Amino acid sequence: MFNLKALQKNKTVKYGVPMLLLVIGGSFGLREFTQIRYDAQRIRKRLDPSLEAKVNLEKQAVMLEEEYERMKQVNLDEWKNIRGPRPWEHSKEYQEQQRSSQNKKE
Repeated sequence: MFNLKALQKNKTVKYGVPMLLLVIGGSFGLREFTQIRYDAQRIRKRLDPSLEAKVNLEKQAVMLEEEYERMKQVNLDEWKNIRGPRPWEHSKEYQEQQRSSQNKKE
């Protein structure tokens, strides 16, 4: 029927068919990998219920009122501004310095 030697010498069969298989198979493979990517993005975009309540505009007015009531209870007269550590400063050492200086003042 078919001569196997003739098919092996044919350039179309030798180079063209593997190339077509690679291109067509690659497109199916890429489709699967991109689908995984989009599924992962969809999962990451889901919000926590607490964050979703903050984003939801209907519940936002209620949350603002609750925050206002909480801020009314805060005593702002005794508030102190304490500088945080700079990026080049060691935070634990700086916190200890702040605590010691604050204890000396009191």
